[in-house]
Amino acid sequence: GVILIYCPIIIDSIWSSFTEELTVDGVDIIQFVGLKHYKYVLGENASYLPVLLESVQQLIFEVPAILIFSLFIAVVLNQKMLGRAVFRAIFFVPVIIATGLMESINASDAMTEEMEGGVDMGAGQSGANEIISAMDIETLFRSMKVGGELVTYVVSLVNDIYNIINYSGVQMLIFLAGLQSISPSIYEACQIEGASAWETFWKVTFPMISPMILVNAVYTLIDALTRPTNVMMAYIDDLPATGTTSAMSWIFFVVVILIIAAVAGIASMFIFYQRRD
Repeated sequence: GVILIYCPIIIDSIWSSFTEELTVDGVDIIQFVGLKHYKYVLGENASYLPVLLESVQQLIFEVPAILIFSLFIAVVLNQKMLGRAVFRAIFFVPVIIATGLMESINASDAMTEEMEGGVDMGAGQSGANEIISAMDIETLFRSMKVGGELVTYVVSLVNDIYNIINYSGVQMLIFLAGLQSISPSIYEACQIEGASAWETFWKVTFPMISPMILVNAVYTLIDALTRPTNVMMAYIDDLPATGTTSAMSWIFFVVVILIIAAVAGIASMFIFYQRRD
């Protein structure tokens, strides 16, 4: 499948980024132009680099929030409780909704638009912004001498809670699988030694699921950078299919690979792999 379907498309896209279609005497010809499109995108196009930077900055808000939220929900759902399977299904429903035909229905749904943009509370305020104002987070953080950047981050997370929940389903299942693979005897040993729940989490649970954190980090990065709502993906999709567009796509691809490699490299330094010998 990769050879017959994907490889021809990839080769055609790479070739397109180095060529230009010209019309000579009424005949369309393909001329090799080398790095012309790449030089134009990086040196002359005034909008590409700002959009690329915005796309990368979007990761700083989304990826940590999705990982923390999915890990928290996985830990909660891993506890013994009545209706645990039902709650797991509920949190996985957004993954189903965000695929295929359901995604098209979801995109045209008025309720979804209101939940994503916030319910109008009057005077031009959205529901999420109204929550922020009611809780007066900004005043609270100022009294705690917290910087404005953190205030902006918290406010953006609250306003984006709908998307965070939507994009956490797969990560939650992966974390659940990791949590269930931890031997109960390890927790029994912690209880015998008198370790608190907080100590057990950081000394046992967190190290044991650290490989899952790396997997989820890579998955979340790829998902966040390639979904249609990403600003760079939306920017490229709105442009006509030309050599310049192909060059933009491949530059973005290289940036994605570099980000994933950097995150994987840094995270690998802290990953704990249990030895079974």
